[in-house]
Amino acid sequence: MASKHFKHVILGGGVAAGYAAREFVKLGLEAGELAIISKEAVAPYERPALSKAYLSPQGAARLPGFHTCVGSGGERLLPEWYAEKGIELILSTEIVKADLASKTLTSAAGSVFTFDNLIIATGSTVIKLTDFGVQGANANNIFYLREIDDADKLVAAIQQKKNGKAVTAVKLKDGRVLDADIVVVGVGGRPLTTLFKGQVEEEKGGIKTDGFFKTSVSGVYAVGDVATFPLKLYNELRRVEHVDHARKSAEQAVKAIKASEEEGKQIEEYDYLPYFYSRAFDLSWQFYGDNVGDTVLFGDNDPASAKPKFGSYWIKDGRLVGVFLEAGTPEENKAIAKIARLQPAVEDLEQLKNEGLAFASNV
Repeated sequence: MASKHFKHVILGGGVAAGYAAREFVKLGLEAGELAIISKEAVAPYERPALSKAYLSPQGAARLPGFHTCVGSGGERLLPEWYAEKGIELILSTEIVKADLASKTLTSAAGSVFTFDNLIIATGSTVIKLTDFGVQGANANNIFYLREIDDADKLVAAIQQKKNGKAVTAVKLKDGRVLDADIVVVGVGGRPLTTLFKGQVEEEKGGIKTDGFFKTSVSGVYAVGDVATFPLKLYNELRRVEHVDHARKSAEQAVKAIKASEEEGKQIEEYDYLPYFYSRAFDLSWQFYGDNVGDTVLFGDNDPASAKPKFGSYWIKDGRLVGVFLEAGTPEENKAIAKIARLQPAVEDLEQLKNEGLAFASNV
């Protein structure tokens, strides 16, 4: 079968793909140069919505409402946007073989794609109960949440659960038994690197890259969940699974690719501050930095309080390295991000506890 060639290929259709595509267009892209290959049937979307607004009983989010790049306040990239920019969306296409030496990808249907530059943005696959040999792990009404099809199945089950149980209970390791109709399993993921085993250098469970997300193979980059990269702030290699990193690493890789095309042009190495957040019901927290060392709890964490606001600092070797805050204002969240990067010295933990959030706001 004849192969189809692209200057740039993004393998994976998640968050990173959408942000990488936008960066390519921003920096200059000719029609026909870029293809996105995804086994999903839809254009890249903001994956966190699946565990949040997608499951809301009122005003639930649905596509096209959360296509990238709305998650960071940017333009929503509808399927038509890719067509207008000359980007080929190759959807419902699973790649089953990758030959990095010959720069070739082969799909399950036998289609062949070749490239000059490849961005590996395959993300993670969910860890399943069957991986641990859990009894009853194959019962109906056990769900995992990674792709939009998973979310659709979960929503359908929630709406139809009155028709009877398939799951009746969940038995915990300590012997407790919990009554249940539906089980949603969220025990982590594994980076999808199988296609590249033995072809590219790996470390700490991911594909090893430099500060520009270049791998050990020329013309091949890895971003998001699959990349083990130099975390400049802590001077060590790490792998980070989070949407914020997926967005920013994708943009960094594209900047590096475009810089390599222009003789003498250089960009700064990736300098990432680890960031995590969650929103559930009326709760919303943010975390910045590293959760190692001594913990110092502060604030009001009484569930009976009208508006509880609380958090934690992490102190290692006399310096503040991480901060968690529940119910912070935008200004307060900016303040905790700032001190997590600055890593100020802390001499008195009791004084830090008494100062609480004021310590971050006053730095």
